[in-house]
Amino acid sequence: MSDRYLTFVNSPWGHWFAKTVGLAQPLRLQRQQSGLANPVIVAGAGRLAAEVQRIFRATDTVTAQPATIKAPSTVKVQGAVFDASEIVDLKQLDELYEFFHTNARRLAPHARVVVLGTAPEHCSDLSQTIAQRALEGLVRSLAKELRRAITVQLIYVAPGAENVLESSLRFFLSQRSAYVSGQVVRLEKPVDEVPDIDWGLPLKGRRALVTGASRGIGLSIAQVLARDGAHVVCVDVPQALESLQQAARQVGGTALALDITAPDAVAQVQAHIREHGAFDVVVHNAGITRDKTIAKMSEAAWRSVLAVNLEAPLQLSTALLQGQGVNPGGRIVCVSSISGIAGNLGQSNYATSKAGVIGLVQGLAPLAAVQQVTVNAVAPGFIETQMTAKIPLMIREAGRRMNSLSQGGQPVDVAETIAWLAHPASGAVNGQVVRVCGQSLLGA
Repeated sequence: MSDRYLTFVNSPWGHWFAKTVGLAQPLRLQRQQSGLANPVIVAGAGRLAAEVQRIFRATDTVTAQPATIKAPSTVKVQGAVFDASEIVDLKQLDELYEFFHTNARRLAPHARVVVLGTAPEHCSDLSQTIAQRALEGLVRSLAKELRRAITVQLIYVAPGAENVLESSLRFFLSQRSAYVSGQVVRLEKPVDEVPDIDWGLPLKGRRALVTGASRGIGLSIAQVLARDGAHVVCVDVPQALESLQQAARQVGGTALALDITAPDAVAQVQAHIREHGAFDVVVHNAGITRDKTIAKMSEAAWRSVLAVNLEAPLQLSTALLQGQGVNPGGRIVCVSSISGIAGNLGQSNYATSKAGVIGLVQGLAPLAAVQQVTVNAVAPGFIETQMTAKIPLMIREAGRRMNSLSQGGQPVDVAETIAWLAHPASGAVNGQVVRVCGQSLLGA
């Protein structure tokens, strides 16, 4: 679906007109297939500095660490990393002001910014707790201030988890995270051992199950996981068999026609596992909407949305874990929604189901960790799909513009975030919900 306003303001005349009358001028996001921001300016001297430098050396990323934080320069950079993990009092927060005050103008359009910290729950005293929690306000504000398609994230790294930073840093410093901004991610000690990684094909030799895979976001997820080397089992309802088979052929995977709400759905998946083997990645993407205000909503509309969006992922996930249907080192990823975080007019059923998905992730994650499996969720905002194309024009435009990037996301933005969570080196991310919304103004 085309965004005519985005096209207009990125044309020479449209750019001039928008600037003259004071309209928003969002840049069309760059979504490269690979590669870190380069060069990257690095500051801070916390416990993660050595690991950051090691990662940059491994990826041939050029770093420019100023002799002092106040070192001004007109040289543009594509990224910035500030290691604030050992800031222990309020006075030290001044270092962040000095760094970003001096270097904000050095950031090129589409740059990536990451602040590294220590989660408040791992701090040793009140002063450090306050200082580290303050980082969240800074990061979310920077994500709104820097504009020009620049994204900003905060990664809290637990003591002892320094060596599992790489997959997250690679993701957030790449164009694959183009529509993710203002997010806070916690890295704990991983639930599994970090294997030797082929960063070009991290899912090579692994099996993935993706529900709702015949079109839209589900198809994009299947494509990205297949790009990363996975054999993808594409699941969708029997009514979508033709498009499902086409999707499976496109990604070199397998089609499994299945209504996930059917009484024998779990048995069918278990039969598939007995024949072909357990999964390494399970993505619960299938979802439906039946929008009406609750006063006008039928019981069938309420029940069907909860059945597809929440009950089926719960039943399938618990059955797979109980039956060893997910291999150790496996990843379960659910698709929630901004609607489940902020609510939405006329979507009480949908919002209930997607908030329930968040509860599913938070409740199941510690249980799955015992089997060395992680459980996480993504919460998309306004994504350009066939579903959002049917939204009335003015509501659709509001959905596109009400975020820091002033545009809708693409299905691939959701898929790339899921691929990061599904990565073999992402075992330190568990029980979390990451918004893919361009830092939507809705919700927390």
